[in-house]
Amino acid sequence: MLDLAYEAPKPKVIAGATHDWELVIGMEVHAQVASKAKLFSGASTEFGAEPNSNVSFVDAAMPGMLPVINEYCIEQAVRTGLGLKARINLWSAFDRKNYFYPDLPQGYQISQLYHPLVGEGEILVDMGPGVARRVRIERIHVEQDAGKSIHDMDPGLSFVDLNRTGVALMEIVSRPDIRGPEEAAAYIAKLRQILRYLGTCDGNMQNGNLRADVNVSVCRPGQYEKYQESQDFSHLGTRCEIKNMNSMRFIQQAIEHEARRQIAILEAGGEVVQETRLYDPDRGETRSMRSKEEAHDYRYFPDPDLLPLEIEQEWVDSIKASLPELPDEKRARFVQDYGLSEYDASVLTAELANADYFEAVATEAGDGKLAANWVINELFGRLKKEDHTIEQSPVSPSQLAAIVRLIKSDAISGKIAKDLFEIVYGEGGDPEQIVEERGMKQVTDTGAIEAAVDEIIAANPAQVEKAQANPKLVGWFVGQVMKATGGKANPRAVNEIVAAKLGL
Repeated sequence: MLDLAYEAPKPKVIAGATHDWELVIGMEVHAQVASKAKLFSGASTEFGAEPNSNVSFVDAAMPGMLPVINEYCIEQAVRTGLGLKARINLWSAFDRKNYFYPDLPQGYQISQLYHPLVGEGEILVDMGPGVARRVRIERIHVEQDAGKSIHDMDPGLSFVDLNRTGVALMEIVSRPDIRGPEEAAAYIAKLRQILRYLGTCDGNMQNGNLRADVNVSVCRPGQYEKYQESQDFSHLGTRCEIKNMNSMRFIQQAIEHEARRQIAILEAGGEVVQETRLYDPDRGETRSMRSKEEAHDYRYFPDPDLLPLEIEQEWVDSIKASLPELPDEKRARFVQDYGLSEYDASVLTAELANADYFEAVATEAGDGKLAANWVINELFGRLKKEDHTIEQSPVSPSQLAAIVRLIKSDAISGKIAKDLFEIVYGEGGDPEQIVEERGMKQVTDTGAIEAAVDEIIAANPAQVEKAQANPKLVGWFVGQVMKATGGKANPRAVNEIVAAKLGL
């Protein structure tokens, strides 16, 4: 593991307030389970299907239809819990959360209030090189998603699409350990990264497969410490929940606005009302949606159609044994095995596909640092410019490894390597063969380099005098020699010969 320093959170300072205030944030993240079938039916979870085409009799709440639990969805939730270093409860149970809405055919949602599948865990949130914050996970419970109401297809009608109804969700509930908008976004980013590494959620926020309810409150300095000592939430101030956030940028903006709104109310002598709010990104503000419900408002009770869920420790252990290498461990290994800086290792492990690509290049090329430099600066830069992912890269790991080997062996210079990369990126082909066929090999013959240096010196006596008076000007001669040799001369050899010829 990396030697991380765990910093105490730095509360967000709200500019313009009369008094000092501290920000307290808790997150409820809904992550759609990566599975082909829904939680209690065999209906497809395919995104983008025709409206109401992925709906079984169970999803539509037809009379007499009973839920049958999808074991794979439970396995994915257990895998997630293990990835977050959480306690797995061998006994859990499902409850009915009762409310009425057009996109909820049953009139209730099957969830887990009293006995969740996963207990307490933690996430280490990266806040900079060598610095992390620990955010505690309170629980992860499994529940079914609701459908989707559509209000923009007709001026006088609303439509309902039940395709999403019954899709398995993991609700990942944090403690109120997050202290600022940037930390909230970093928390979501780290959670998303872990879920994608585990393969339990694709993390697609645009499609709503990962969305967050953000609970925001403000308190005076010292109150958070009192909460930590007593676990009494009254020290943290009245919280408001910002519902269904699916953008890290909007999450930060919403928290910032909501904090200012609450502070303005308190400093004017008012009281913050606990409620659910929505964020309007066009106006950059939150607005009231409804008063915040408590558990008793939903009349929770054990679902009579589902027996308590009992799992065996051996099954949990087998899932744990199959866990992949997670981001923190992979980053630490890249630093240790390839001699990378922590920053470079973080960039390369941000996405599993990127990490796998780099490792394939480094293994074939035999030089981790040089491989990292080319993957991060050249390949990632070009892919970003063209808005492509690593999976869409026209340069394979083997091709890039061949370029790195050519540089390492002094067969080509760095400048020629960039030209070669452009050729391979645009046209494909074997880099070594391209170098041979197009005469791109680096000139290492000192005799040929010396002849080019002599020619440049003889043609520029004035520059010789200036360089001998000011050795910093020697670079002009190096540049002229490189230009004369089409960039093929070995730069190190050119520098040495120029210096010797000028008597420097």
